[in-house]
Amino acid sequence: MRDDSNLKFEIIDLIGKEEYELTGFKSLSQYELLLVKCLPALSFTGTKHRLEYLKNAIPNGFQKKMLMHDGEIVGTIEYAPPVFSFYPIHGENIVVMNCVWVLSKAKGHGFGEKLVKSMITGCSGIDGFATIALEKHWTPWFRRWQIEKLGFKPIDSMNVRHKVKRTSMLFTVYLMWLPTNEDSKLPKWDKSKMTEGLKFCRGHPLYNADSWKTKQILEEQTV
Repeated sequence: MRDDSNLKFEIIDLIGKEEYELTGFKSLSQYELLLVKCLPALSFTGTKHRLEYLKNAIPNGFQKKMLMHDGEIVGTIEYAPPVFSFYPIHGENIVVMNCVWVLSKAKGHGFGEKLVKSMITGCSGIDGFATIALEKHWTPWFRRWQIEKLGFKPIDSMNVRHKVKRTSMLFTVYLMWLPTNEDSKLPKWDKSKMTEGLKFCRGHPLYNADSWKTKQILEEQTV
């Protein structure tokens, strides 16, 4: 068993430190790149749509944090109020977690749990946190067991097929929920909007590329 009693790490809140506006790709500073980049891919995350999203989301409660370990960024978490989240998830007094990510080389230290705890601590008075998870998808990200390990539980699901990639493969998208009190009302989601996928992050398993020229990349299946 790994001894993490002397583990040194730092969680940095990116929002609230900026002294600029996101004005476009060519003007991005190093700090802005941290907001725009996808941690695991270390590449721009669908820059045009990402910038449009951030311009609206940052003034309205969007938060992004980075976890530093041994002088390197190895983890990140993003979250926002429902109206300004990635996902078509709705609820009263909740926060939606867009993503949480820890690089594989930093696994085994509970960094994912630490990032989620930081999110919860920074959102006092919130009734719960919602996000999505995937099962039987061909990518290794957002897996249900990973999100459950962070304390979330599935409360609804939909079986889908991708209309562009691996079209014969059936996988499941889950609505995940982490309440903070017993009286929390369950969140809801718009499954029809969910089938449209996402434009805001090229690294997301449900990314809908402009080049595919289809509004809906997922087709719900009855099993």
